[in-house]
Amino acid sequence: MADDQEDRSHGPRKLSKGRYERELYRLQAELVKLQEWVRAEGARLVVVFEGRDAAGKGSTVKRVAAYLNPRGARIVALPRPTERERTQWYFQRYAEHLPAAGEIVLFDRSWYNRAGVERVMGFCTPTEYQRFLHQCPVFERMLIEDGILLRKYWFSVSDDVQEQRLRQRLDDPTRRWKLSPVDLESLTRWEDYSRAKDDMFVHTDTPESPWYVVESDDKRRARLNMIAHLLSTVPYHDVAPPVLELPPRPPSTGYRRPPRALQNHVPDHAAQLER
Repeated sequence: MADDQEDRSHGPRKLSKGRYERELYRLQAELVKLQEWVRAEGARLVVVFEGRDAAGKGSTVKRVAAYLNPRGARIVALPRPTERERTQWYFQRYAEHLPAAGEIVLFDRSWYNRAGVERVMGFCTPTEYQRFLHQCPVFERMLIEDGILLRKYWFSVSDDVQEQRLRQRLDDPTRRWKLSPVDLESLTRWEDYSRAKDDMFVHTDTPESPWYVVESDDKRRARLNMIAHLLSTVPYHDVAPPVLELPPRPPSTGYRRPPRALQNHVPDHAAQLER
């Protein structure tokens, strides 16, 4: 069953690769405009990506960041907290990654770990969990009152599609690193995660900081829908770029390049593909 227990067997057809890539590129160009507006206005934008394992969060984050200037936009994907971080205020390790003026931060998982995996897997105590539910709306309200633009996206995937994607990772050596025992156990704890997500929404889906659900059984459609929605929620506009012109190349002053034989060159591996 899906996160919301609805039948998705008759959902929209998958987009063709051509249509998807054309629209994705158009939206990514708009994201570049959005970033330039954030820089020019001194705005601060935080986007939270949450959802089940294999729901498509990471791949969407990559498409969002693909053409953004990394000096002003960064992805935050924190590892397990250290022993020292475990003794801090829970939100402290996340607060230090919040943006300064002109910056965009994309959280590939966020402080909502406590409401999901930590609660389901017993990595936090009931008291810590209840404290999180109480403090989280207050924390987010403080961010918003301080002027941060906060957007939260939940990527919703059905159980069948999740299992299919996890199995594909088992057979793909380039994606095996994405799997952990905790990820695999999510299959056997489907209903536990569903209840945790529902409880989380009850407490944190607030008027000032709402959750936006992205149906993600079709990754292409999910990426386009999420990016288009994000763009629609920020009042950005075109910022005129500075006028740049290539200067004329000055005449040679007699420089001569050293002989190539004196340098260490990378072997031409690509040449082997032509044989």
